Amino acid sequence: MIETAARLESVQEYYFSKKLAEVRDLEAQGKPIINMGIGSPDLAPPESVLESLRQAIHDPHAHQYQSYKGLPVLRSAIANFYTKWYNVTLDAGSQILPMMGSKEAIMHISLAFLNQDDEVLIPNPGYPTYTSVTKLVQAKPRYYDLTEDQNWFPNLEKLEKEDLSKVKLMWINYPHMPTGTAASIEQLTKIVAFAKRQNILVVNDNPYSFILNNNPTSILEVSGAMECAIELNSLSKSFNMAGWRVGMAVGQASYMQSILKVKSNMDSGMFYGIQMGAVAALQVEKDWFESINSVYSKRRALVHQLVDHLQCTYDKNTQGLFVWAKLPASAGSASEFIDRLLHEHSIFVAHGTIFGSNGEGYIRFSLCVEESLIKEAIARL
Repeated sequence: MIETAARLESVQEYYFSKKLAEVRDLEAQGKPIINMGIGSPDLAPPESVLESLRQAIHDPHAHQYQSYKGLPVLRSAIANFYTKWYNVTLDAGSQILPMMGSKEAIMHISLAFLNQDDEVLIPNPGYPTYTSVTKLVQAKPRYYDLTEDQNWFPNLEKLEKEDLSKVKLMWINYPHMPTGTAASIEQLTKIVAFAKRQNILVVNDNPYSFILNNNPTSILEVSGAMECAIELNSLSKSFNMAGWRVGMAVGQASYMQSILKVKSNMDSGMFYGIQMGAVAALQVEKDWFESINSVYSKRRALVHQLVDHLQCTYDKNTQGLFVWAKLPASAGSASEFIDRLLHEHSIFVAHGTIFGSNGEGYIRFSLCVEESLIKEAIARL
């Protein structure tokens, strides 16, 4: 046997990759599993997106290699989108880089900016990919606490009392996954000021800003943020296009050029039809967001009923695709609790420790589940 690279010893298979295999096995045994663990939108994209894709595949250039930087019309659509919704002006030619989803961007940014043993500030709890990619590029995760009593926002004063001389990159994610907490412009301003003082590149992963939220916010709205910040955005959640794998990185031109050096050696451009579908998505009006949020609002109200049956506590005013709930003290560990829920009631939810040690005692419910299934889950309890 050929030995694998030592870097693989530092990471595990993605939790949901393993757990969903267990769920599929139970389904194969005839168990009526209700999957409330994954934030994969079950609704359709806008019809204009589907029509744009249908037309695009007949274009004579559709099946050729595409530009590493994305179609000019897509970059222009992203620039217009940021102007319209975030009041952020971007140069379409140099400050925007379309991506095959945010997960690709996390890897590309890490490869572009991190050397071996550089330190990376990672939220706890937070998206597990920040940690795994940091380890894969042989940098060092350094976790900063997010806790309920601090409203899931970092204690920047406490952080600055530590030695941050080896920290090069900081991941933030607002509206926050898994808790659904939003950050105000004032809070983002504090993070930008912190990053400047410490000479840290801060990356805001921002795929949830339109879900159950009437005030989409970008870190690039903060004065001076271009100097020290990159933002990732995605069409997966806001436009029900998770399987399309299309997103973007935006920021100052030199940062985008550095990421492009990596990206251009990793892929040969995004499929033309997907890019044209993305253009159509980025041009939708406010009524689109209102329509999907109407669905999610009804689902969230039902999930709150479900959580009440489990005697959990939760914030009723969170954003994004999830409900983050605190278990009662008598429930035991979060991982044991969700296994009991799975095997005794055939309901799958995520336990909080997937996202870090500060997730112990919490569980997460996805809103990407039909109302009828949420009602069925309530009935089972």
